[in-house]
Amino acid sequence: MRERLAVWADGPRTNHPYLMRPLTRKALVTTLSAAACAAGLTAPAHAVTPTAPAASATKAPRLAWQPCAEKDGRECATLPVPLDYSRPGGPSVDVAVSRLRSDHPEARRGTLLLIPGGPGGSGREEVANRGAKLRKETGGAYDIVGLDPRGTGGSAKADCGLSEDDRQMVNLRPWPGPDGDISANVARARRVADACARNGGALLRSLSTANEVRDLDRFRQALGEEKLSALGVSYGTYVGAVYAQKFPQHTDRWVLDSSGDPDPERVERGWLANMSGAADDRFPDFAKWAADPARGERRLAAKASDVRPMFLALAAELDRKPRRFADTGHELTGNLLRQVLQNSLYSDADFPHLADLIRAARTGTGPLTVADPAPRPLSQADAAIFVGVVCNDVDTWPRSIPSYARAVATDRARHPLTAGMPAGILPCAFWKTPSADKPTRITPNGPSNVLMIQNLRDPATPYRGALKMRAAFGERARLVTVDAGGHGVYLDNGNACGDRAVTKFLVRGERPGADAFCSAEPRG
Repeated sequence: MRERLAVWADGPRTNHPYLMRPLTRKALVTTLSAAACAAGLTAPAHAVTPTAPAASATKAPRLAWQPCAEKDGRECATLPVPLDYSRPGGPSVDVAVSRLRSDHPEARRGTLLLIPGGPGGSGREEVANRGAKLRKETGGAYDIVGLDPRGTGGSAKADCGLSEDDRQMVNLRPWPGPDGDISANVARARRVADACARNGGALLRSLSTANEVRDLDRFRQALGEEKLSALGVSYGTYVGAVYAQKFPQHTDRWVLDSSGDPDPERVERGWLANMSGAADDRFPDFAKWAADPARGERRLAAKASDVRPMFLALAAELDRKPRRFADTGHELTGNLLRQVLQNSLYSDADFPHLADLIRAARTGTGPLTVADPAPRPLSQADAAIFVGVVCNDVDTWPRSIPSYARAVATDRARHPLTAGMPAGILPCAFWKTPSADKPTRITPNGPSNVLMIQNLRDPATPYRGALKMRAAFGERARLVTVDAGGHGVYLDNGNACGDRAVTKFLVRGERPGADAFCSAEPRG
């Protein structure tokens, strides 16, 4: 189809319908996890100890920029931030930051902050991976900067002291037993929460969206900028939205790519629950791909309509009789297959790897010769920040175990692809010290300088959730909808119409006069 940008004068359509690349990628760590761990009361010997109070904790220090270790043109620095912002003169922790300077100083108009997904994504990795491309796309209009949230990356690291088994993603997420039983999930959730309560310390207790937003504003001050522009992706859109609500006077051009529902009653828990329907929205794209004769040996079925029942039958067979990977000896269970499916729906580029795994699992009886998609558990820091933010942010997690069992049973029946996992029990049900900050309500009060961009068939942050973000911002925002599947839009899914809309806003400050639509574009 020919690309077009059509303006919807009546606002976003509502007749069409949340984070993670394949398990082998680092980005897997930056997706909303179904696990969490409770904040600890004391720090064990292996946990990070906060540094002494800064000489002037209420004023951001100047940053001592040095070339990053990778020698790739970026500069790196360390920024001390208060452990507890209600005690600005108390202990501080260090967060790692980086910068890629504009290569056209005459065209520079400000600083563009990259806010990663997660919770727990690395802003420094975002700058390393996307900075040069963004700099070129925007003609050097910005210095491009990022921050590793406290708890992970190059910043002070959180640690719950979890076992390797409890840090496997397929276990951190509450996939129920083959018959829907959640007793193993309940035991794991309680065990993880107890471990974090013992081991997490003050740093874990400080992990929250509210503190990430405060750290970002301290970064702004240290940069000497009155205003920042920003590109937030996935969970980063919520961080960006909260920043725009708390510090509207410090926002310049604000882009939110792949947004979730910001309703204070829906954040975190609601985002996970939304993944059931989101997988259903996206799966037909994979089914169509997998039935295309052009796929050759990777073709899985004669018709797209046959792919879903084939996948469900294979997952059920692996529930009964798991296979083993030759390279690691780990089992391919039905739930691991489902987890790989969910991850692979993030990008069409991951469809071939999913197809290879499905083909291997359907043939033979011996060890699987395809690569294990989850050979290693998450790091202690990645697991801790995931669960710390998710559980610290919200204090309204249900405590009733039977209520989770009922929710899982209902969700399994409605959404077999995800088998009840998104409705499952998290360590948050046993959380002991949620954040003192309540979730922020996003409102139309503030400057009209937000541009949202969203795929119609997003497997992680579904379109219906983005419509809630759009409605919350009111006239502060415009929404560009892209007729595409996958998670992540700008310079990510190949839609020139959507890319052009964001670039025009970042470079020239021009947004569509009303919410707009970008047609599908041919894919290879």
